[in-house]
Amino acid sequence: MTKVNRYHWTSAILSISRWRSAKGSPDLRFPPKSGDSNRTILRLPILISAILSLLLLLLAASGCRPAATPVERHEREYARLADEMPPLSPVPLGEGEKLQVIATTSIVADVVKNIGGDLIDLTTLIPPGSDPHTFEPTPRDAAAVAKAHVVFINGAGLEQFLEPLLESVGGTEKITSVSYGIELRRLDGEHGQADPHVWFDPYNVIVWTHNIEQALGALDPDNASAYTARARAYEAELRELDAWIRDQVAQVPAANRKLLTDHKVLGYFADRYGFEQVGTVIPGLSTLAQPSAQELTALEDIIRRHNVKAIFVGTTVNPRLAQQIADDTGASLVFLYTGSLSEPNGPADSYLSLMRYDVAAIVEALK
Repeated sequence: MTKVNRYHWTSAILSISRWRSAKGSPDLRFPPKSGDSNRTILRLPILISAILSLLLLLLAASGCRPAATPVERHEREYARLADEMPPLSPVPLGEGEKLQVIATTSIVADVVKNIGGDLIDLTTLIPPGSDPHTFEPTPRDAAAVAKAHVVFINGAGLEQFLEPLLESVGGTEKITSVSYGIELRRLDGEHGQADPHVWFDPYNVIVWTHNIEQALGALDPDNASAYTARARAYEAELRELDAWIRDQVAQVPAANRKLLTDHKVLGYFADRYGFEQVGTVIPGLSTLAQPSAQELTALEDIIRRHNVKAIFVGTTVNPRLAQQIADDTGASLVFLYTGSLSEPNGPADSYLSLMRYDVAAIVEALK
């Protein structure tokens, strides 16, 4: 209960108590009965105070705010879809039939594959090498979503392309955010835009692992123990990855732990491993934004002032602006796998290899 609501409840209760404590029954008629005018007149302000306090309480409870704009309503609804775990019921599967599972990004799909294994039929919506911020689904994607038993999304606002797709197939019940339960970073304070790049902290991917295990076990309870065993084994690999990253970043002096990226993609990595995000080529959390000339000038000043050694650019992002800034400032340009895995048999064809590749590149550029 907010402080305002507590205040109005208290005021109402006190006023009603004072009114009820007076002797006799109230007579609120005007004019009052003969001989009772003083008592009634004195007690009227108490009753009016109680009524006003209750009215204020009801207004406070209703929010007393202007109606939400269509954009605000969309953002609230999308946040609900992205960050809630839906209730899932067992799916009736025939002999030899498998769960039909969709994952939005190649990174989410890799984690789902590690838990579901050959017990599920897994489809990835966004192919490797594609930017999830700019992806546009096809009619084939809509058909796949319509047939799926569950759709695993990163959540936290990453897959904004899903809304029209879901509307076209009629429903959001099968959507499961793997990021449910993660404490999200916020751009510009507590009420700012959520940072969706949670996978750059392996402990957040442990949360993914638990959520995926829970969802698959609910849909396919006959194989729940197998999903649990695979999830525990993968969780052990994630803990080993975290320990390896800590050993690697120890090579980077504290003065060099400054990250400048194409967009705000390494916030969770920076928080966990003691780095600082000092700037971005593209303002904000999405690759869709464009910097102004003033912002680019300010960014080059930051690079020179902080002696930033490298600009880190995702393989799915156009590096033209970053290359221009690197040429102007003398910083090196370093490519990372950020929003997508590499092609199969490439250097980052799994989540674990992506993190090892990126950490090695960051350490080499900054040590």
